[in-house]
Amino acid sequence: AVGLYKPLVDFAGAGASVPISGFGFLMSEGVRKALSEDGALGVLTGGITSAAAGISAAIVFGLIAALCTKSGDK
Repeated sequence: AVGLYKPLVDFAGAGASVPISGFGFLMSEGVRKALSEDGALGVLTGGITSAAAGISAAIVFGLIAALCTKSGDK
């Protein structure tokens, strides 16, 4: 919100964009870009559009991990 995270991402690269705060940064940048391109509708669609690849990858890798492991009670 105050513009301090962008310089950190430029300096640290992937190390700054991996944690949860990086996910929030990704969504806020998507909203900012969509807001300038699509207007008020971009507030609703920008964050999800920019984070869609990461969300999809998490779902797919979670499914693969669930299929490759055996669950059971201890």
